[in-house]
Amino acid sequence: MVTLYYRDDTVRVTSESIQANGHVVPVAEVTYVWHTRGPGTARTRSRLLGRGVLIFLFSIPPLVAVICVLSLAYSAHDRGQWQLAVLILAACAVGAFALTPFLELPLSWLDRSYEKGVRVQELWVQYDGREVMLVRTADALRFGQIYRAVQRAVEQHGVER
Repeated sequence: MVTLYYRDDTVRVTSESIQANGHVVPVAEVTYVWHTRGPGTARTRSRLLGRGVLIFLFSIPPLVAVICVLSLAYSAHDRGQWQLAVLILAACAVGAFALTPFLELPLSWLDRSYEKGVRVQELWVQYDGREVMLVRTADALRFGQIYRAVQRAVEQHGVER
């Protein structure tokens, strides 16, 4: 009975073989499995830059707002105009709560950037005296699933021997 460990459009890992990028590797002949980081691509570098921009946008404005609130409170104390300061602070708080739902989209972009990863990963196997790169991807989630499936297939085949 053949066990299917992973399958997508380009990769299929079963208990009998690993099929990826035109290679068909019998699991029985695999002697070693490893992964390495490959050279980055324009897409991975742009993803890293986009993540930096999103983090910058989420960290600098709140910091500036805190500084403004502190300076407003300090100046209001000096001038005795607490009512105006409290009114401005209340308006800022209401504005912040009103804008909170609009953070969903940029935060999902940030989440997706971590799922996709910013490094290119390569999956290599050694079989029949050759070293073959089976998968090269920057999608961290997909790479982890494929790598674990290959490990399980090789481990299970070793147990059956």
